[in-house]
Amino acid sequence: MEDTRRRILNYIERNCKVDEKELAVLLGIDEAVVKSEIGAMEQENIICGYHTMIDWDKAGVEKVNALIEVRVTPQRGRGFEKIAERIYNYPEVSSVSLISGAYDFLVTIEGKSLMEVSRFVSEKLSPIDEVVGTATHFILKKYKDHGTILAQKEKEERMLVIP
Repeated sequence: MEDTRRRILNYIERNCKVDEKELAVLLGIDEAVVKSEIGAMEQENIICGYHTMIDWDKAGVEKVNALIEVRVTPQRGRGFEKIAERIYNYPEVSSVSLISGAYDFLVTIEGKSLMEVSRFVSEKLSPIDEVVGTATHFILKKYKDHGTILAQKEKEERMLVIP
C-alpha cells in the first residue's frame, strides 16, 4: 500500500470526523488527493464504514453486551464462511470473527437484558446444526475500546494537612 493511503488510514481510523481539508493540512497533502484517495478506498472496501463510539451507561441507556465463543463442526463444502454468514445476519450480532484456540468464532451481541442475550444463544445460536458448543461472557465494564480509554481516574480527595 502506498504511503499516502497508509497515512490517511492511520489518521482517520482514530479520527473519522476529521474534515478532508484539515486532514490534508495535517498530512501535508493536497486536499484533492485526500478526497480522491478516501473515495477510492471506500469504493474498494478498504474503508468499510465509519463509527461513533458511545458510552451508553453515561447516556442512560441500558444495554447488555456479550462475547460468545462458538465451537462448530463445518459441513463438507460449506466451511466456516456459510456458518459465519448465518450468524452475522442476525440483527443482535455486532461482530463475528474466526479465531484460533478451543473455539472457532467469537460473536459479539447486544441486547436489552441478560435474559434477551441468553435467549438469543439458546434459541437462535445453539440450534444451528454445525454449532457444537458455546461459552457466553457478559461484558460488565469497558475500560478501553477501539483505542479510547473509557475509564476515568478517580480524583484523590485527601484533605491538605499543614503542620
